[in-house]
Amino acid sequence: MERIIDFKTTCNDNEKTVEAFLKEHGFTHQVLVNLKKTNNGITRNGVWAYTNEKISAGDKISVHIVENCNSDNILPIKIPLDIAYEDDDLIVINKPAGMPAHPSMGNHDNSLANALMYYFNSQGLSFVFRCINRLDRDTTGLTIVAKHALASGILGKAVARRDIHRTYYAVCSGHTPDCGRIDAPIARKSDSAIERCVDFDKGEYAITDYTRLKYNPDKNLSLVQLKLLTGRTHQIRVHMKYIGFPLIGDFLYNPDYTYMDRQALHSGRLEFIHPVTGKKMDLISDIPSDMKSLFKLV
Repeated sequence: MERIIDFKTTCNDNEKTVEAFLKEHGFTHQVLVNLKKTNNGITRNGVWAYTNEKISAGDKISVHIVENCNSDNILPIKIPLDIAYEDDDLIVINKPAGMPAHPSMGNHDNSLANALMYYFNSQGLSFVFRCINRLDRDTTGLTIVAKHALASGILGKAVARRDIHRTYYAVCSGHTPDCGRIDAPIARKSDSAIERCVDFDKGEYAITDYTRLKYNPDKNLSLVQLKLLTGRTHQIRVHMKYIGFPLIGDFLYNPDYTYMDRQALHSGRLEFIHPVTGKKMDLISDIPSDMKSLFKLV
């Protein structure tokens, strides 16, 4: 995988070093180290540049990112991909139910990573799996995968700053209030390796906002829109159970499969700033038919 990124300096950049300039654009120490080891990894006005060089307004700073390795232990498997968006820096997949993000015990060849490894290797490209917003196996919808270390680093910092805004849709048991905010810390359940719970003593800060969109009185189900202000593991599933409206089909928190055989959760919208171009991204994925059919929206 190769990527050349060009920058044009302005008067505000006078007397900055190349390194300081690039760090302001999200380049981490490790990315800069790798660029120094790359032939023409960093050039200034077409000439190989030292990172301690001073720059001037109007300079053209170019970086040449080269990654020739693949992620270890990820088999390339031909699995159809629903690509919502792709460019030189990232790819956004509309993930189906039943597909885990990473290979794991019992899931060596059916993950998103397997599918992407095949997708890129079949084009003669190397691929390192860098998933930015990992979804649970049965959660559907939009997930971002960075194509190189620079994009991954910038997007990772955006996640930490809560600058990637995520909108989810869920089908919950019961008639929820019109809207609300759930402010309840989440911790790992003491007797489980994977299950989480609300724990006001040991939990991490977690906030979820929700709005009811539809209610089916015959089935006593609510279709809700949820926005995450934090990103804790199983946050929506734990929070909705905590307030008495668990997601249907959730094997961990509400194993009621009357209407769905998977947890009824969909990542429907992602809003973020592109890590390289700075463009505002706003990607939308329609609610899947198995959820919509419960409210006669299909």
